[in-house]
Amino acid sequence: MIDRRLVIAGALATPVFGRAGDDAPLKLRDLYEKDMSFSPAARALEGRRIRVLGYMAPPLKAEARFFVQTLRPMAVCPFCDSEAEWPADILVVYTKRIVEVQPFNAAIETRGVLELGPRTDPETGFVSRVRLIDAEIARV
Repeated sequence: MIDRRLVIAGALATPVFGRAGDDAPLKLRDLYEKDMSFSPAARALEGRRIRVLGYMAPPLKAEARFFVQTLRPMAVCPFCDSEAEWPADILVVYTKRIVEVQPFNAAIETRGVLELGPRTDPETGFVSRVRLIDAEIARV
């Protein structure tokens, strides 16, 4: 018999990407090749609606329509130090509505359309490489 608590804990420990209704999720690390180019799996999912489990990092500004989703709970901004290397296990999430900030340690699920390639947010100058757009958020 499978222990549901272990399955849920395992799912929350790693952000996952998958096609809507697909039981075979793709892990964040599977989006890239060793040279940091996008993997064939990432390219296959581009433009498709996917889901991601993780945590909301502290937002860059109040009343924003985007946030950064992280692998692990982070009480402080994971990318605010300009000298720090960008974490490999984060995803920018653009929502339809102003983001309702969640506690940094509350697990969330986002569903949105996967978009690949560099993009600069016109309002904040925030640069991302991988995003979910037209996304919705739910507490897990």
